[in-house]
Amino acid sequence: MSKNNSLIVLDNELTGNSKDVQEALQIITDRHTEIANIETPKAYQYKKQGFDYVKIEYMRGIANKYYPTHSWKVISTEVLGSEAYVVHGRLIWHEEANGVMVKRTGDMTAGHRIQKQKGTNSFVDIGNDIKAANTDCMKKAYNMHMNIADDVYRNQYQDMDLTDEQIDNLRKLSNKAGMSDIIEEKIDNKQIHGKNYKASCAKLKQQAKEKENV
Repeated sequence: MSKNNSLIVLDNELTGNSKDVQEALQIITDRHTEIANIETPKAYQYKKQGFDYVKIEYMRGIANKYYPTHSWKVISTEVLGSEAYVVHGRLIWHEEANGVMVKRTGDMTAGHRIQKQKGTNSFVDIGNDIKAANTDCMKKAYNMHMNIADDVYRNQYQDMDLTDEQIDNLRKLSNKAGMSDIIEEKIDNKQIHGKNYKASCAKLKQQAKEKENV
């Protein structure tokens, strides 16, 4: 990979087994993980008919921060009779890693029901329905391809493997609590993992505190 100030632009691919390629792929993966783990502020969370959602303004703001050159292109549209308007759109963005700029694209489709006046077949505001279909499509693309608002849309992935730092911390706490052998076995058997790591630490701290007071 180039280490100077120039950027190599690749079109939607970054493949190979070299160390530089693997490092670049890890940088991209870590960036998406960082975005996925952003806790969406409550002020930007809404609920409609039992479903949680965020508005496009928030998602675009996060996209602008991490991918300032991103853009949106409508590929095609379709009207399903007089019932719904469907949009096929394409999100375009760039991933920078180790002097390489990878051009990425991600397609998405979404539909929006056409609103009619009660008791008639007259449209309420077809322009608004078209806009809503495009907005829904963009939001789905931001979430599925950039991991924005994964917490709201329940798409977060939690790595169950413990990091070296977490294992070291567990060993230190278990030593203070007098539970080194037990915790070491639970680490080896993966009984302690990424999901229950914090709870395990809290329990060990409590055990250590009780031991000190004995």
